Amino acid sequence: MTGTPKLYSVFDMDRTITRGGSYSPWLLFWVMREAPWRLLLLPFALIAGLLYVTKRISRARLKEINHWLMMGGRTDPDRLAPRVAQYADRLVPGRSFADAIARIKAEKAEGRRVVIATASYGFYAHAIADRLGVEDVVATRSKRNVAGDILARIDGENCYDVAKRKMVEAVLPSKREIHVRFFSDHHSDAPMFEWADEQYAVNPTPKLKAMAKARGWTILRWR
Repeated sequence: MTGTPKLYSVFDMDRTITRGGSYSPWLLFWVMREAPWRLLLLPFALIAGLLYVTKRISRARLKEINHWLMMGGRTDPDRLAPRVAQYADRLVPGRSFADAIARIKAEKAEGRRVVIATASYGFYAHAIADRLGVEDVVATRSKRNVAGDILARIDGENCYDVAKRKMVEAVLPSKREIHVRFFSDHHSDAPMFEWADEQYAVNPTPKLKAMAKARGWTILRWR
């Protein structure tokens, strides 16, 4: 590394910033307001979940199936936008860790550029980030048709595990030029932890807690 490194702080979102997962609650939020009849399709979502657990389909394919079941094959962005805004308002600050919000502010005050990197879909992750004062988001992207409708298909890779690291690396400067702090609750983010210069395991899963203790990573308890 030459000169002064650029400072970045990368945060996972679900269960690191928000107090729980955001994708399944989003689907239910959408269905209850836009298409309650789709609740009748929940048994098919359970079948898809079983196929994932038994490794018949990938995590990305499970996400696409649930999107299709609960939101349909395509969604008009003008119809989507007000619901996304309402959902983001529910999550921030009311369903987010106060310690996470404070830490994001502290990282920015320190002169670090904050990035949210999440497996959640970008079409609502950006709205959550906006309410946190975060401009940079790396998330799972949705394909769109020529009319701009959001489709129940992932564009590229699901931003999870190794793919998350690759997607973050693609948008940040060369690792030789930056210093990265990484915050996450889950062991699936091991590739990101290993890539970062400083590691913070937030309310970690048992597996991540064991990894953090073995490797000397900082463990944070946010309530």
